[in-house]
Amino acid sequence: MGRLSTLVLIGVGAFFITLAPLVKFWAAERIIAAPADQFGIARLTATGAQYFSRQDLKVLTADLDIIVTTRGDVKESIGDRVVWDEATVVNDVTNRRPQIDLSDRRSAFDKYTGVGLNCCGVNVKKAPVTLEGQIYKFPFGTEKRDYLVFNSSVQKAHQARFVREDRVNGLPVYVFEQPIPATKTETLTAPAAVLGMTEKGDVQVDRWYDGKNTFWIEPVTGSPVRQEQQRHEVLKTQDSVERSPAFVATAKMTEQTVGDLVAGAQEGKSQINLLKNVIPLVLLVVGVAVALLGVVLGRRRPA
Repeated sequence: MGRLSTLVLIGVGAFFITLAPLVKFWAAERIIAAPADQFGIARLTATGAQYFSRQDLKVLTADLDIIVTTRGDVKESIGDRVVWDEATVVNDVTNRRPQIDLSDRRSAFDKYTGVGLNCCGVNVKKAPVTLEGQIYKFPFGTEKRDYLVFNSSVQKAHQARFVREDRVNGLPVYVFEQPIPATKTETLTAPAAVLGMTEKGDVQVDRWYDGKNTFWIEPVTGSPVRQEQQRHEVLKTQDSVERSPAFVATAKMTEQTVGDLVAGAQEGKSQINLLKNVIPLVLLVVGVAVALLGVVLGRRRPA
């Protein structure tokens, strides 16, 4: 083989060898990101929940169907950020009351780390909000440590503590628990009579929230594959006396939703493994083989 061909083989081999770490440590880190065009529907159920019905002016007990729709705002997802809009509908299945609660939120976060960003009109129920901590997802390469996670009900981030390893549908996950301390979320007026008070007319009441959120996170992608929300909201008068439940429920994702999230996390995990491990290894092996072939052929002498 001619000298030129030998040099070409060595050069091609060297190129592939150099490309391998670039793909693993540079290209992969820029390709692996939360999607701008996100669209998903998650369903949760809450059995035996209690809520104050404004229609009936009393507390009802019911099984609830909760539908959460998330959609990415592609036009606002620029550079390192993505922007997602979320709408939540709560339906009372037992008493056949649709849309007993409606809420929405708009969030922006770093597509690589999942940390909240304050731009693009972020809000909760149309009210401006300051985001902090993880939004929707944990970081790629989630570790066994505590993370700040934003809670839209209290509009503040609280620590989610790593508690154990687990499996969801066979997929290895990390479990985090986030206790939310009692927090006043709004002040409103209500008829004193419906709160069991002897006063006439309306009285001011504060709505207080406390609870615990549990997240099952696939660590390679940082994706939640199961979630449980223990929510305890009560109405207190200005003298700090608890007068009535406002919303008390334990909401759990349906098995269908969990299955869909697990499938998505498994696909994402495979793609990350391909980019960070399989492709760089193939490039390295091919590069070494081609370079060695060039060296061996270059050492041959004509008979």
